[in-house]
Amino acid sequence: MLGPLFIAMLLAQGQVVGPPTPPNLPPPSTPQQAKAETPWPPPGVSRPGNGVTTPKLIKDVKPSYRPDAMRAKISGRIVLEAVVTTDGTVSKVRVIRSLDDNKYGMDDEAVSTVKQWKFEPGTKDGVALPVLVEIEMSFTLKQ
Repeated sequence: MLGPLFIAMLLAQGQVVGPPTPPNLPPPSTPQQAKAETPWPPPGVSRPGNGVTTPKLIKDVKPSYRPDAMRAKISGRIVLEAVVTTDGTVSKVRVIRSLDDNKYGMDDEAVSTVKQWKFEPGTKDGVALPVLVEIEMSFTLKQ
């Protein structure tokens, strides 16, 4: 029996940037390295604080265990950052801390699940704006 447990945590964190690529080397070829070069958070996205309210989760979807992860008895936490748009949907999601380095598909499952969530959007001075939230999703197998 499995029981995914997740907690949405909204924390402000610094930008994650990989080391610069020396001029004589080709650009990184792995997706994880390429993501580090993408500006994050995307332009125009605010973090909670300084008058920006935190989006409130109003509809969630429960994540599923991938069969290979279940057989391998993978459990633990995935930390994600997500952009909650002005209409309360989730647009972009980035994995901050992987559970399985995508070996068993749990990171993809977490991203897919969060993109189905609905929020009351964050605001500043009563006006909705895109806000970055941090989400911690835990996967546990019941004994």
